[in-house]
Formats: sequence, structure tokens, C-alpha cells
Amino acid sequence: MTSPDKPNLTLGSLPVAPPVVLAPMAGITNVAFRQLCREHGAGIYVCEMVMTRALVERNEKTLRMVTFAGDEKPRSLQLYGVDPVTVRKAVEMIAAEDLADHVDMNFGCPVPRVTRKGGGAALPYKRRLFGQIVEAAVQAAAPAGIPVTVKMRIGIDEEHHTFLEAGRIAQDAGAAWVALHGRTAAQRYSGEADWTAIKALKDELDVPVLGNGDIWEADDALRMMSQTGADGVVVGRGCLGRPWLFADLAAALSPRGSATDEHSADLAAAFAGRTERKLPDLGEVMATMRRHAELLASWLGTEREGVIDFRKHVAWYLKGFPVGGDIRRGLAMSSSLAELDTFFARLDPATPFPTDTLGKPRGRTNSPGKVTLPYGWLDDRDDDTVPAGAEMEDSGG
Repeated sequence: MTSPDKPNLTLGSLPVAPPVVLAPMAGITNVAFRQLCREHGAGIYVCEMVMTRALVERNEKTLRMVTFAGDEKPRSLQLYGVDPVTVRKAVEMIAAEDLADHVDMNFGCPVPRVTRKGGGAALPYKRRLFGQIVEAAVQAAAPAGIPVTVKMRIGIDEEHHTFLEAGRIAQDAGAAWVALHGRTAAQRYSGEADWTAIKALKDELDVPVLGNGDIWEADDALRMMSQTGADGVVVGRGCLGRPWLFADLAAALSPRGSATDEHSADLAAAFAGRTERKLPDLGEVMATMRRHAELLASWLGTEREGVIDFRKHVAWYLKGFPVGGDIRRGLAMSSSLAELDTFFARLDPATPFPTDTLGKPRGRTNSPGKVTLPYGWLDDRDDDTVPAGAEMEDSGG
């Protein structure tokens, strides 16, 4: 297996090397988690998805979600919107107030709260409305030189694929790239991602195409790019409890000869098609866990808030390690760094990484299901009426 032989991905005038993007995840990709991931490897790290109406109306929670660390570059922000007028206002606000360097438009979210309003993965079916939204965002961002990208899914379900037409519309509207999650909205996060759809979209478009879905290890990224011709990868659930994945990705996807000494062994292994990586032992994982909790405490303002927010990450970090239920529960109920340290002290730091978890799904998995849509949504693809109440007043999962 060899690294795809293509120039580095760019985002407007910004280089994206390695060509790796952290997918926005509600309640996860906040300032603290993005900083932790950036400490492990380069790429584009996108904040949690925010609602255009909530941003325009200066919802307090939303404004906090669009904050960035002082050294965070580029500042990448994902928007959700269903009304082209509101989307334009939101992007104009981002440009005028210098809130971000990159805007990503979400057309891939499959959750009922979003699709029942015609948003997320439901929206590309309405091709005229979809085009108007992307065009509004691109036009509002252009004077400030802010690139706009699009993230979407294959379609609503197997009977309603939209990705090829939507990709062409986004390209014609001026999107800098299109990222495709190789699942339909009906699949949610079940089954396997269809990488052949990513290849089909790459063959269809002139702008860069990024692939998303089932990137659990660096070798998955290499394999996806080799099989599909994708210009880069978008990583979501694969990094949960494993921010060091970005170090592997940086090594595996860097051009030949450009990797650092620290990652050169991983890079050589990736080029040779081998799957071995420098895996952290439990002591290194515990150090990363504590760093994560510290960053959350700093961002949220108090140690207690930070450690409580960290609780949801415990199971992801410890997946596969032989850690007793009482310690797992204790860590997942801690309210201070000292409590975390007490439970860490009961573990053997030399415990090796559980290699049987490599390549396995992480985070949420669920069963496929019928997509919740606005009444009559499938009747007319050219109807560009904005559904009543489509714009949400607040952001967050």
C-alpha cells in the first residue's frame, strides 16, 4: 500500500497537510478537545455544529461554542441552516466579526431533531433550496476570503440518493470542497460506510472530495484514499478516546520524506502496508485522560465542571483495557482531578494497549431506521419553500 501521490490539500489559501479533518461532534469537539487533538497532529479541527439562527440572535450558548483558542489556526466553524436568508446573515456576521477562517455547511446530520425540520441529511433532496443555501454562504463569505465547504451523506435512504447531484450543485455554487459520509441518513451510524460512493463523487467533481466513514485507524485512511481517489479524510468517532490517532494520520498521510523523526517509523509501516503503530500503554493513556480533563476545566472555568464534562470520555479511553468496574465507575463519577488521580493510582501504567480493539467501531452505533421528514418533503424536489420553524433557536446536541 502506498500513500496517494497528490499535492497537499488546500482550503482557500490555507494548506491542509496532512489532509485530515476532525468531524464536528456535538458535546465533543469543543475548544479543549480540539486543543488536545492538535497537540497530537496537524489538520483541520472543526468546532461543534451551530445553528445559523442561534448565531444571528447571539444565543449565549452558541456564542460560547464558536470560541477558539488563541493559537488555533485555521478557526473552522460548522453551520446548520435551512433558510438561505438566515444562512447569509450568519456568514456575514462571521465575516464582519472575524469569528472564523473557514465555514463548513452541515448537510449530513441524520438525527430526527434536525431532519424533521428539513435540515441536515434531509436538505440536499430539495435541490433548489440546497443550492440557494450554499450560494448564500459562499457569496457572504467571499469578501472576507473565507472558504466554504460542504459535508453531506449519500442521501435520505436507498430510494433517495442525492450525493452526485448535490455535489455538482455545491461545486457550481462555489464550495471549496465536498466531504461525503458514505452512509444514508436512514443508516445513521449502522453497518459499513459505502466507499464506492466516495469514489463516484470524486470521479464526478473537479473540486476536492473528502471521504468520511469508518476511519478507525491510519491504515483505513490510506486504504480509503487509495480505493476512492479522495483528496483527504474526515475523522469522527474513530478518535473518541484516542486523540493520538491524529499522530498516526499525520505520519501516514504526510508526503514521503516529510514526516518527523517521531512519526517516521509509523510512516514507514504505513507505506509498507503494515498495521503496527506505536500504541500507548495505560500510563500514557491516563496522562492523556488527565490532560483532557485539565483542558476542559480551563475552558469551562472550574475544575468541577471540567471533570464532570470529562466523564463521558472515560469509557472510550479505557475501551479494551483490563480495568475493573469499580474503577471505571469511580472515574466516570469523579468531580475533581484529585479523584481522577486516586483511581489512576490503582491501575498498572505498564498495561499494554489492547490491540484487539484496533479497527473496531467506537462511539455511537445504532440501527437503521426511517428518516423523520417534514410533511410532504418528498413530493417535489424543486420546491424551495423553507419549512415552518426550520431554523433552530439554540445549538448543541
